[in-house]
Amino acid sequence: MSFGINKGRDPDSGYVTCGSLVKLLNTRHNVRLHSHDVKYGSGSGQQSVTGVDSADDANSYWRIRGKPNETCQRGVPIKCGQAVRFTHMKTGRNLHTHHFSSPLSNNQEVSAFGENGEGDDLDVWTVQCSGTYWERDDAVRFKHLGTSVFLSITGEQYGHPIRGQREVHGMPSPNQHNYWKVMEGVFIQPSNEPLHHDEL
Repeated sequence: MSFGINKGRDPDSGYVTCGSLVKLLNTRHNVRLHSHDVKYGSGSGQQSVTGVDSADDANSYWRIRGKPNETCQRGVPIKCGQAVRFTHMKTGRNLHTHHFSSPLSNNQEVSAFGENGEGDDLDVWTVQCSGTYWERDDAVRFKHLGTSVFLSITGEQYGHPIRGQREVHGMPSPNQHNYWKVMEGVFIQPSNEPLHHDEL
């Protein structure tokens, strides 16, 4: 494959693109968005989504995809305001929220839902950023299309069996707890443009 793990910043490709596989860091609490085959013991009983301290946990990779029935062409930069899905790489379930209370803070539960990347309309989030496109260095928010909450962490920690992991939930208002930044990842480059535009 021609692309690799990009831990630095490539000035020629500073956008987050469709099809990229990324880890997302909550900038207030310095933990990465994570999921695993552990179900909630309350609420929906669906697969739990948490925040973890570790930078190198493979269960923190999410693939950025278009919303259902809408093509998000691989390598195309994602626009601010665009609706996307985040599909958990290891389990194939989508980042999801719905009207259940989260177990620790009583905010809105965030889960991973669906099979093989296909769930429902409550898997769709809009990217809230300030420019035209989602830039890799930007701290952005993710607002849920169906229920209007923001993907958030406020620091509550779980005990056994996922001790020390933080609760991820939806909050109704934008604040410092719902900023996220792309960290490690495999960034898909646009395939239909030459890397260098040489003048003839």
